[in-house]
Amino acid sequence: MLVQLVVTDPEAVDEARQMLSHDLAELDLACSRFRPDSEIVKIGRAAGDAAGMCTMTVSPLLAEAIAVSLRAATLTHGDIDPTVGAAVSALGYDRDFGEVAASGPALPVTVGVVPGWRCVDLDLATRRLTLPAGVQLDLGATVKGWAADRSADRIAKELGCGVLVSLGGDTSVAGDPPEGGWRIRVQDVTGLPDDPPPGGGPSTVIAIYDGGLATSSTMARRWRRGGDLLHHILDPRTALPAAPVWGTVSVAAASCADANTAATAAVIRGQAAPSWLESLGLPSRLVAADGTVLTVAGWPADPPAS
Repeated sequence: MLVQLVVTDPEAVDEARQMLSHDLAELDLACSRFRPDSEIVKIGRAAGDAAGMCTMTVSPLLAEAIAVSLRAATLTHGDIDPTVGAAVSALGYDRDFGEVAASGPALPVTVGVVPGWRCVDLDLATRRLTLPAGVQLDLGATVKGWAADRSADRIAKELGCGVLVSLGGDTSVAGDPPEGGWRIRVQDVTGLPDDPPPGGGPSTVIAIYDGGLATSSTMARRWRRGGDLLHHILDPRTALPAAPVWGTVSVAAASCADANTAATAAVIRGQAAPSWLESLGLPSRLVAADGTVLTVAGWPADPPAS
C-alpha cells in the first residue's frame, strides 16, 4: 500500500512521520486479515471454533473500527458489509495482495449469501462484540479511510500544521490547507502525484480544503481463476465481485471514511450509482469500464484530452 504524508510545516515532518508510523502499526495489529497475530484474525478463529454465538471484549481501536464499518452498512443499506471476510477469502484474496497469484485454476464460483452485518452486535461502551459461529470480519471497505482521518486529525491537532494523509489513495486532510488547497490527482491506479498516470489512463487533478477523498476501483486489485476475472469489491447480496460497470469511482466528502464508504457502495450499485451520489450531494467522478468519464454533484469536468 502506498502511504503518503504531507505537512505544511517542514520542521514537523519527522515527528509527523513517527506518529503516522505508530498509528499504522497499531492499526495493522488490530485489523489486518493477513497476519495471524492480528486481533481480527484471532476473533475469526474464536468464532470459527464456537458452537453458537461468540462473545468477546475487543480493544478500543478495533471496537471503533468495527463501529465505523457498521455505520457504513447502515448508511448504505448493506452495500458495505463487514461479514464478507470468508467470501472474499474463498475467491483467493486471502493474503496480502502482492502475494495473491495473478492467475490460477478455476474456483467453484457460485452465488452465495454472506452472514450479513445485522448479525454483528457491538456494544461500543463496553467493547463487547458478539458474532455468530463462523463469521469472519473484513473491514477493508472502511478502515483505510477511517485510519487516514484518524491520523491526519491527530497530527494536525498535536503539531499545529496542515496535514495530508493518503493510504492507498484514500486521502484525508486536516488543519489549515496550503494556498490553493491540497492538489490531488485522481486516477485508476494509485501512484505518486508527479508520475504520469500508469498506462496513460484517464486522470484529473482537483483541490480540496478539508474532509477527504477516496477512490474505489475494480481495476487495481484483480486476479484470474480459470476463466473468471475477479476483483476485491464484493456485492454482499451475491458474495461475488460486483459487476464492473465502473472501473473507478472517486468521491469527496466531509471525511475520508464517508468518501470511502460512498465510493465502494457506488461500485456495488452500478448503474444506480450516479443518481444516488447526486441525491446525497457528494461530488463524484465515475469512470466506466470503457473509459467514459461521468461527473456528478459539482465535481469539475475533466479537462479535454491533449
